[in-house]
Amino acid sequence: MDYLEEFPVLIIDDELHSDTAEGRASREIVKELKAEDFPVIEALTARDGVHAFLSHPHASCIIIDWELTPEPADGMLTARDVITLIRERNPKVPIFLNTEKLAISAIPLGVISRIDGYIWKLEDTPAFIAGHIKRAAKNYLADVLPPFFQGLMDYVEEYKYSWHTPGHMGGVAFLKSAPGRIFYNFFGENTLRADLSVSVPELGSLLKHSGVVGEAERKAAEVFGADRTYFVTGGTSAANKIVWLATVTPGDVVLVDRNCHKSVMHAIIMTGAVPVYLIPARNEYGIIGPIHSREFRPEVIREKIRDCPLIEDPALQTVRLAAITNSTYDGICYSAERIEEQLRGVVPYLHFDEAWFGYARFHPLYAGRFGMHTEDEVGPTVFATQSTHKVLAAFSQGSMLHIRQGRGPVDHPRFNEAFMMFTSTSPQYTIIASLDVATKMMAGHSGKFLVEESIEEAIVFRKKMVTVAEEIRAGSRSGEDYWWFTVWQPDCILDLGEERSFEEVDDRVLLDNAGCWLLDPHDAWHGFPGLEEGYAMLDPIKVTILTPGIGPGGEMEDRGIPAAIVTKYLRKSGIVVEKTGYYSFLILFTLGITKGKSGTLLAELFRFKALYDGNSPLEEVFPDLVREHPARYAGRGLADLCREMHAYLRERPIADVVQRICATLPEPAMTPAEAYRHLVRGEVTPVPADELEGRTVAVMVVPYPPGIPVIMPGERCGPATRGIVDYLVSLQEFDILFPGFENEVHGVDVVARDGRRVYYIYCVAE
Repeated sequence: MDYLEEFPVLIIDDELHSDTAEGRASREIVKELKAEDFPVIEALTARDGVHAFLSHPHASCIIIDWELTPEPADGMLTARDVITLIRERNPKVPIFLNTEKLAISAIPLGVISRIDGYIWKLEDTPAFIAGHIKRAAKNYLADVLPPFFQGLMDYVEEYKYSWHTPGHMGGVAFLKSAPGRIFYNFFGENTLRADLSVSVPELGSLLKHSGVVGEAERKAAEVFGADRTYFVTGGTSAANKIVWLATVTPGDVVLVDRNCHKSVMHAIIMTGAVPVYLIPARNEYGIIGPIHSREFRPEVIREKIRDCPLIEDPALQTVRLAAITNSTYDGICYSAERIEEQLRGVVPYLHFDEAWFGYARFHPLYAGRFGMHTEDEVGPTVFATQSTHKVLAAFSQGSMLHIRQGRGPVDHPRFNEAFMMFTSTSPQYTIIASLDVATKMMAGHSGKFLVEESIEEAIVFRKKMVTVAEEIRAGSRSGEDYWWFTVWQPDCILDLGEERSFEEVDDRVLLDNAGCWLLDPHDAWHGFPGLEEGYAMLDPIKVTILTPGIGPGGEMEDRGIPAAIVTKYLRKSGIVVEKTGYYSFLILFTLGITKGKSGTLLAELFRFKALYDGNSPLEEVFPDLVREHPARYAGRGLADLCREMHAYLRERPIADVVQRICATLPEPAMTPAEAYRHLVRGEVTPVPADELEGRTVAVMVVPYPPGIPVIMPGERCGPATRGIVDYLVSLQEFDILFPGFENEVHGVDVVARDGRRVYYIYCVAE
């Protein structure tokens, strides 16, 4: 492939279009470059050059006129300012200064050290200068591609006849039928030719970590700060199981975040471990908070072990592994350093499930809050499993498993046996290539600025939501009942010793200071009392928007707009949020976010407000909903629906329920592995939700929202946890009252009985 056709040269020269000797020389250089099919982007001012670079970060070479004229409209930007900005974003792209030989002595050393050379357009020929630029671009691009992706592209470019799997053989098989032809055209030839087999020795082996695959993994370990990194093509679900199958055996006691992903519970079942749970906090919105720091104290852990009826001799038991979700689904990240310090001497292995936190290493805002933060050989060996595909740039199912060696031994040949249990012998090579490219994208300075752009966009959006609320309030008439969406974030920030409202704080302060985002134990906004100073932080790129309905302290308000109605409207408008709670929804500002996306979201929230305020007919707002359930929704308005749903949730009251159901855990009657054995053998029976009390559940029951397990396999619901049964029954009733807004509950089989939706849960047969 001729990379030069894809990577333009950027020329920033205010004389490009002038009728001067310098202007004519510049145009001749551009002409020579274009004659060789080399794309050129022209910028006539410093600010235009900055914008051109930011919108074309893949430029292969940049030419800057040192004599750029500063203009007031551009903020008096100079060539030096442009060079500084480019070097902060990309330390390797070649930069040449267009100047006169006699002017070199006047160029500051700080500029000379940041450029790659000079161009004298009135002394050398245009052809020579164009060749000089092209050579520099080629040298730069030679190092752009990471090892595995480079090898994959080289192999595909060779157009070899294949006599091995996959059976479509580079896509040829698809061309033999009409649907196959459409499939081929949709995905393209390169995608299908890159779908290869392990029979290709040039690309190494993922299972053996050899060749260019092994080289790519070693580079990823260096970039992500690990002693060892494994590419996982089955997502973080597979990565979590690899960690557990490599470290835990039947009967081992493990500390488990109750807010764990279901793959961790699957790993507990597979290993036959005995779980002892760490309990996260909940607030009135059902937002997942942190595990309180006291839960990690050795004396508290010993007490948990003593109280567990599944442990025969608590005095002799040690904890094999601790698993913590960091950050939480709602964006609360821990001080990983503090947790490691507390667990030093308690566990040999610590597993941070960082599925939603793979970018943390690349910005100082998150310092000390991720698994691969520093070396600590006397602490536990740390595993960090990351969904690269969720928050960086990789294909779905592309994840990484990082290891930082501590006191728990990791013998990599033995560890690899667990890796092979969850890795196909026919891995998808494009997933591997995307992980390789994601690593390259985050290497060096570029990782910091990619993450910083996401944080900046999130901060701008957060501030805009606050100022909009103020504008609506200011524009409302005295006594008028106004409302707007709010953002779950600090109300005030301590800035230079002075308390300022969030929107008044400079963006740079919010971007550089983790203290702005800490969950201060004295603040009421987060709803998690009793936290330790500096222990937990809100990740600014995870933005939770609150809808009206729940007041301070969890009191249900007279007016409420359930979030499910808002996000259903947004989805109809082409905006899909990450998670919906009762009166909150989560949006992510990851690397792919743009100003257009956040601007569109803001516009649609305005549109929803107008529809609500006007009580617009549901036939206009949700025509499909009315068409599917005319008897329930015809003739009603949007505000009518919000009032009805809010009245139901307020009667419960749901804000109190979501906190209480997680405060007391059901009684552990058997290990999750034993419960699963009953399930596999058919020694279970489906039990209606309202008859769960006194029964031992054989599956994990996870309602969304808030996505927290309320029952784990092997647990028995008793009188103390009657609230769990009542909660599931209320979800069942909600589904009947509001068709089209049914709850998502994992572990529940929904069966129609007498015209009603009934929740059944598999329980161990008595």
